[in-house]
Amino acid sequence: MGPSGSGKSTLMNILGCLDTPTQGEYILNNHNVSDFSDDELADIRKTNIGFVFQSFNLLRRATVLKNVILPLMYAGFPKEQRELKAKKALENAGLGESHFHHQSNQLSGGQMQRVAIARALVNDPAIILADEPTGNLDTKTGEIVLDTFQSLHEQQQRTVILITHERYVAEHADRIITIKDGMIVSDEKNNKKRKVTSI
Repeated sequence: MGPSGSGKSTLMNILGCLDTPTQGEYILNNHNVSDFSDDELADIRKTNIGFVFQSFNLLRRATVLKNVILPLMYAGFPKEQRELKAKKALENAGLGESHFHHQSNQLSGGQMQRVAIARALVNDPAIILADEPTGNLDTKTGEIVLDTFQSLHEQQQRTVILITHERYVAEHADRIITIKDGMIVSDEKNNKKRKVTSI
C-alpha cells in the first residue's frame, strides 16, 4: 500500500512481468525473469499470473461467459474445455449460473469485478495481482469482493497481491508492505487481519 505516485503500480507491473526492472533481479518460481524476452514474459503471464483491475476491463457487449473464455482462446485451450473451465472460474469467484449469459454491461459493479476475478482465475494462475480492485465500488460491494479474495487465498491457496492506498483494504491481508517515493518503508505481518463475510 501507499499514496498515489508512490510506485505501487510500477512494482505491480514488475511483479506481473509487464515491465522489467532497470536493475536488480526478479526471481519467480526459481527463474530470474529480469532478462526474459517479451515472448517468455508473455508465457509467464499466460500461465502463472492473473490480473484484476479497478476498471474491470471487460468487453461490455460480450456475455459474462465469453469474457471469461477469452483468455483460454489466447492460451490455445481446446474449444470443448473452455466453457467448463470458464464456468468453474465464475463459480469460484462467487457468481452464479443465472448470470453467465448476461452481457457484462447489464451487471452491477460488484458483479463485474467478480467476472474480472473469474477471468483472472481461468488459467489457474498461482498469483493474482489486483490493482485497486475496490476503488470503483461502494463499501459493501467492496467488502464482498475482498471476501472473494480471502476465500481464494484461504481455500484455494492462491497468492493474492492487492495494490491499494486505503489502510482499511490493506488490513484484510496477512502482510502489509508500505511504499513511499519508490521505496519500501515498512513490511509487517498483519496479526489483526480483518475478516469480511458476504451476505
